[in-house]
Amino acid sequence: MALRLYDTLTKEKRDFAPLDPSNVRMYVCGPTVYDFAHIGNARPVIVFDVLFRLLRQLYGESHVTYVRNITDVDDKINDRAARDFPGLPLNEAIRKVTEQTEKQFQDDVTALGCLAPTVQPRATEHIGEMREIIDRLVEGGFAYVAEDHVLFSPQAMNAANTILPRYGSLANRSLDEMIAGARVDVAPYKRDATDFVLWKPSKPGEPSWPSPAGIATQGRPGWHIECSAMAWKHLGETFDIHGGGIDLVFPHHENEAAQSCCAFHTDRMATTWMHNGFLQVEGEKMSKSVGNFVTIRQLLADWPGEVLRLNMLKTHYRSPIDWTLNGLEESAKTLDDWYWVAADATGDRAAKTVVDALSDDLNTPQMIAALHSLRNKAASGSDQDRSAFAASLRMIGLLSESAATWNGRKQQASDVDAAQVNALIDARTAARARKDFKESDRIRDELAAMGIAIKDGKDADGKPVTTWEIAR
Repeated sequence: MALRLYDTLTKEKRDFAPLDPSNVRMYVCGPTVYDFAHIGNARPVIVFDVLFRLLRQLYGESHVTYVRNITDVDDKINDRAARDFPGLPLNEAIRKVTEQTEKQFQDDVTALGCLAPTVQPRATEHIGEMREIIDRLVEGGFAYVAEDHVLFSPQAMNAANTILPRYGSLANRSLDEMIAGARVDVAPYKRDATDFVLWKPSKPGEPSWPSPAGIATQGRPGWHIECSAMAWKHLGETFDIHGGGIDLVFPHHENEAAQSCCAFHTDRMATTWMHNGFLQVEGEKMSKSVGNFVTIRQLLADWPGEVLRLNMLKTHYRSPIDWTLNGLEESAKTLDDWYWVAADATGDRAAKTVVDALSDDLNTPQMIAALHSLRNKAASGSDQDRSAFAASLRMIGLLSESAATWNGRKQQASDVDAAQVNALIDARTAARARKDFKESDRIRDELAAMGIAIKDGKDADGKPVTTWEIAR
């Protein structure tokens, strides 16, 4: 089945045709490193990690370049640095915050089973590319200098008689609609309300660099220009896929596309734009004021990363997702079962049903249905069926542990006496062997009262075997 992806720009699902099949290129907006990432931040990380894995499966591991940036220059970073390290010079405090927070992020997403992207550029390492793009925009008449700021003009972009797209086409809004629906910065030096900052002067003590466009004072970049510069540096003027959360469509991605298309005189920055839907918690928008704001790190203290990953994939990436405790518990039980059935089977070829489901615009609900079917075949089938099941799980970032480690970690988290549990299971096995099912049921109920779930099956030789786990 050919890979088909939904494009936010054209509002349709289309066959994916990479510009260069020997180097499929994808850019996804990464974190601004000033605090722990929340579970909503995890959604694009997991979604586009699955797409990265699928592209590697379809085109070869060495033929896919995945760039996810690190934003390490931002007002929120400055504020956090001043708050946490008031006795240090601001630049030194900023370095401490960004280094610490980036490490937290990398540790968290690794625990979620995500592969490292091919490149993870930092914004502060690409100031030169930002200045070059800004100079091109000023020279082309798409940006102008005012009071040591450089601003981009959407009006100038839409007035250009070229192949450039219309500003607002990604968000599907007119300029008037964007003015009415956006929080627009009011400044006397702006020519039009929709003009946005490419570069601004730095305040005393803030990070600063030599400015573009002949500005004498030092300054720092605006948010949107950072991603345009990093994408250009590592993927070229036009590339295959640009991804991120639906909240980034406007203004961030709209402005990115405008900057890049005007600087390089192209009609597209990316041939496919992909956006994942919003996440809410227990039916409500996640908010610190509501008390349902939860970080990845907090969830990892209570759940294995694979449980969070599977729970995220149960909902199609473009649909809103409701993050609930019941959903996590169901995902945990599913993984317990899958680990038991896969039982350390080897294999490196994912089942066609799983690949086909993902090839249909990352249809993860259909993929999970295919995995349940594979599980049933594997439970009563051959080693080949178990291998296909295990390989499919590993392809999507699951089954990263041995079955013994998975079960052992759960058991270690409990005060249950394992020797007592094993003795009861042995007594139940003996009762079943002599067909004393009343006693067998009594022992099963006793184990359940202790918080133990048991599962009857067969070993590799076909002999009865019973495994157990802490009931969630």
